[in-house]
Amino acid sequence: MPYLIPVFGGKLVVRGRPPPLATTGVLFMCAHRTLMDPLALTVALGRRVTAVIYSISRLSELLSPIRTARLSRVREVDTGHIAAELAWGDLVVCPEGTTCREPFLLRFSMLFAKLTDRIVPVAIDYKVGFFHPTTATGWKVMDPLFFFMNPRSAYEVTFLSQL
Repeated sequence: MPYLIPVFGGKLVVRGRPPPLATTGVLFMCAHRTLMDPLALTVALGRRVTAVIYSISRLSELLSPIRTARLSRVREVDTGHIAAELAWGDLVVCPEGTTCREPFLLRFSMLFAKLTDRIVPVAIDYKVGFFHPTTATGWKVMDPLFFFMNPRSAYEVTFLSQL
């Protein structure tokens, strides 16, 4: 992906410093603007991160270039899944549970805060000129296509704290 961004006329802007690689998993918490948020975070980090997913299609999951962990929305079951994923490595959670075009956060679940104290908040935003890269209804798998259809698209990833 990092090589594809300039080919399609886009750029990735990274602000702040990501935490160093650790022996235990770090939970990255970010707003959920598009389906590509975990992918942009992975590229900004320069290391593999597993993305927690709730309700994306199996096709999107199969096409994903990064590892995904599907949750069930059953609190007790999801607590075990997230804990197991954190033992395996870094994890990105978009606690809003859905994408949002608006410049504010939606109400979100605090389950992630009860599982670890190794949390790094990340601000994610995109800059586009014409096409919104968030499919309001329909196929979310189309989000990357709409993002790259913009002539000078940019993704901004800002690490808001260090561990």
